[in-house]
Amino acid sequence: ARFRLLCSLLLPALFLSGILCVCLVVLLWGVRLWIQRKKQLSSAGRDGKRPLLVAFFHPYCNAGGGGERVLWCAIRTLQKKYRNVTCVVYTGDRDATGEEIVEGAFRRFNIKLIHPVKFVFLEKRFLVEASLYPHFTLLGQSLGSVFLGWEALLKCVPDVYIDSMGYAFTIPLFKYLGGCRVGCYIHYPTISTDMLSVVRNQDTRFNNAAFITSSPLFSKFKLFYYYFFAFMYGLVGSCSDVVMVNSSWTLNHILSLWRAGACTSVVYPPCDVQAFLDIPLEVEKSTSEYSIVSVSQFRPEKDHPLQIRAFAKLLKERVGQQPSLKLILIGGCRNQQDEERVNNLRRLSEELGVSDDVVFRINIPFEELKRHLAEATIGLHTMWNEHFGIGVVECMAAGTVILAHNSGGPKLDIVVPHEGHVTGFLAEDEDSYAETMAYIFSLSPEKRLEIREHARHSVHRFSDQHFEDTFLLSVEPLFK
Repeated sequence: ARFRLLCSLLLPALFLSGILCVCLVVLLWGVRLWIQRKKQLSSAGRDGKRPLLVAFFHPYCNAGGGGERVLWCAIRTLQKKYRNVTCVVYTGDRDATGEEIVEGAFRRFNIKLIHPVKFVFLEKRFLVEASLYPHFTLLGQSLGSVFLGWEALLKCVPDVYIDSMGYAFTIPLFKYLGGCRVGCYIHYPTISTDMLSVVRNQDTRFNNAAFITSSPLFSKFKLFYYYFFAFMYGLVGSCSDVVMVNSSWTLNHILSLWRAGACTSVVYPPCDVQAFLDIPLEVEKSTSEYSIVSVSQFRPEKDHPLQIRAFAKLLKERVGQQPSLKLILIGGCRNQQDEERVNNLRRLSEELGVSDDVVFRINIPFEELKRHLAEATIGLHTMWNEHFGIGVVECMAAGTVILAHNSGGPKLDIVVPHEGHVTGFLAEDEDSYAETMAYIFSLSPEKRLEIREHARHSVHRFSDQHFEDTFLLSVEPLFK
């Protein structure tokens, strides 16, 4: 009787599930055919042939950061290589015109495009704002990106789709419904195995609150959520035809999560090293003051408190020694939260008794940044697991002796020996940073000059030309 009851309940449920699955498949297939029809009806070019549409999904293309420099360099590279290509940018920057965005790219990055770019302005960018999802932010933003991607697909159906901002959940949408060849450039994995280990080990960090680490139940729930998200992230990412990552650190995580090694390659981001190479390198003259410069946005993951604490420890050990030292923190403030973060850093400097020796330079122009780097002895970087580290490259190009965190891109790709010579130093905590800074200052000016010269020679690997060559090699399968 129980078996018959079970069958009477299970069989209709299975039948209904099968019917629903078939309906869903038919619906999706119908949507795909409809989208393909829209694509065929799109206008042809002047020669009667329809140009190849290459679309970049970059909702914040007018932001002016390193990711945007990659975008505009990639577009310029494709325009140089392929004649019958029209580049499209999906953006949510509706407060600017296309002409203003292109002009901004030229003004900020000195990148002049060869041909015009078509902009598709999206109205639902708010769906990927982190502030909209105070909890389950990763999942919320990823689902929001699907709706934003759907809006983009309806407005313009490309032949080639490249996600250049890390919204991997849009990839299956364009591949299976849009019928596009798809690729992506990953600056930072949405979730990484390091994030899983932080939650698993109940470590308190800026993205893992103390109330979670203190509760075994909350920690287990968050770990389950992260594992589920990592599985989904790997699933959508594996749909890519071409995967480009910005560093060896990112490569290791993407290979672990996406398991798409055959189509994955490292394409270093184009760093504006040329702008710093005209700073003359010479033996430092005797001076009454040395400066240590940090260049990074005032965001929590940059760990500016570590810089101030290590600097305070260094000063304590150098009491009475000359020359005197200054720590100059250079960075951008995006909003009120960043400004409050700077105020907290000022208070920390006062508590440690080093406020007179710590200088803050907020949102300064490029020429002033360049002057500070030209005068600095040490370039300081403290972010744990920085995915690449454009600021690190710029400090090395400018001729500072770099001291970066012993993790991520700086450890694996940037602060590595060049032709057998030292290019900089790495540290992990307050003590090792203070000790390494003391060691750098103990070197002779001639020895520091030697390190600076080798560092400068090594950064040519991150030039615009090197990016163009590796980018074209990676995306070639999308144009066959």
